[in-house]
Amino acid sequence: MNDGANGSVTRCGVYVISVRTATRLVAAVCVLSASLALANDTTPADQNVLQDRRLQSDASVDPHEHHHHAMQVPPQVARSTANYVVPDVTLVRSDGARVKFTQALGDGRPILLDFIYTTCTTICPVLSQTFAEVQKRLGANAAKVTMVSVSIDPEEDTPARLTEYAKRYQAGTQWSFYTGTVEASTTVQRAFDIYRGDKMNHTPVTFVRSAPGQPWVRLDGFATADVVIGEVRTQFARK
Repeated sequence: MNDGANGSVTRCGVYVISVRTATRLVAAVCVLSASLALANDTTPADQNVLQDRRLQSDASVDPHEHHHHAMQVPPQVARSTANYVVPDVTLVRSDGARVKFTQALGDGRPILLDFIYTTCTTICPVLSQTFAEVQKRLGANAAKVTMVSVSIDPEEDTPARLTEYAKRYQAGTQWSFYTGTVEASTTVQRAFDIYRGDKMNHTPVTFVRSAPGQPWVRLDGFATADVVIGEVRTQFARK
């Protein structure tokens, strides 16, 4: 029986393929072999490129995807010190008060400072939960420090939104949240060398200072509550 579509015939119960069909099968096998060889020859660098392309594709769906990927293996915390100059700009506290940033950080108590935004789903919740844990474990001594969180998305983070965010982490009276103009927020970010051009590029950083005029301790990475409390106690001892 002839099969015109496939160019094959059946003779005495045996399926016999035509030359044309055989040629197609050989071509398909060659393509498959080449693909397997290419996969085996892929270098680590090539694999990284492919991974980056997959991440970029995922990020088009979830803008926080690169943060999710980075948090699968959190980087080690890097500790350094620096003498940052606090800019004399005006920010808006979550209660609506307009406050000079130098004033917000200048009450003489040790300072804990971080940068967040309320719609962040990766880095910021971890930073804020760490502050909440530090606050809880300090107990009555929490009143002896000033905790400050500055929004890097001031266009979205209104005082009302920051108030709701503060409630989520049961922030005490020693923990204040600030927003303001884009220019003011950017100025503060640049002063502490955390400005990355876009909120999606931000990284986890915590700052600790014992008193006005003293160097800042900078903790790059996800500093745990234990690490932060250790720094706070060290700053207490220096006062």
